[in-house]
Amino acid sequence: MADEIKYEYKTVQTVRGTDGLVIARMQKDGWELVGQAKGRLRSTLDFRRPKKPLPWLLIGAAAAVFVILAIVIGTATALGDGGGKKDGSGKSTTAASEKPSSTSTPPVAESAATDVITPQSSPEFAALLKADSCDKANLDFATRHKGRTVAFDGSIVNMAPHGDHDTRYDFLLGPGDKGPNTGVGPAFKYEDVNIQDLRLTGKEPPAAVGAGNKFRFVAEVRGFNAEQCLFFLDPVSTEPR
Repeated sequence: MADEIKYEYKTVQTVRGTDGLVIARMQKDGWELVGQAKGRLRSTLDFRRPKKPLPWLLIGAAAAVFVILAIVIGTATALGDGGGKKDGSGKSTTAASEKPSSTSTPPVAESAATDVITPQSSPEFAALLKADSCDKANLDFATRHKGRTVAFDGSIVNMAPHGDHDTRYDFLLGPGDKGPNTGVGPAFKYEDVNIQDLRLTGKEPPAAVGAGNKFRFVAEVRGFNAEQCLFFLDPVSTEPR
C-alpha cells in the first residue's frame, strides 16, 4: 500500500533509574516507546518512529550535479593534456614546477598529560560531579579527556553479574557517599570486570565489595553513551574510604 507507514526501530539499554530520562530524550527526537523490559541492573527499551520519505527530487538534483562535475573534470583534463610544451620531436611535455611543494608537515600531536584529573585540580571535573547524569557536559568531558585518568571519592550504586558470568560484573558508580541513593553526578560504569580488575589498594583491602561501599576511585576515561546516559571508565585503582 502506498500510504502504509514504514517505521525504523531502535533498542536502547539503560541503567535502572535512568529510564525516564532516556525515554524523554528519545521522544524529543520523535521516537515512540513500544516495549520495555526491566532487569536487575539494566532496562531494555524498544522504540520506533516513522521513516522519513525519500527525497527523490533532492536525489535527482544531486545526480545532475555529479554529471556536471564529471563533464567539468573531463574538460579540465583534456585542456591540461594540451597545455604542455612541445619538444623538437613534436611531443607534448609538461613543465616541471620550479617551486617545491608548500605542503607543511603536520604538527606532532602533543603527548597526553600524565597528571590525574581531580575535583581539586579541575573546576570542570568538580562541576561535572554535581551535574545531571544526562547533561551534555558528560559527553563534552569524555570526548576531550578520553584516555586521561580521573580520581574522585565515590561509592558503588549497583553491582550485578555481567551477562551469564559468575565472576565478572558491571559496576555502577556515583560520586559521594550515598551508594544506591545517589541522585547527582554522572552514572559512571565499569563494564565486564572482575574483582581483581578493581586493583584494590590500601592497608586493609576489603574481602568483598558491593553496593554502598565507599572508595577512592582512580580510573581511565573511556567515553560517554548519550542514549544510555552512561559514563564509561576503566579501573586503575580502588582504595577503601
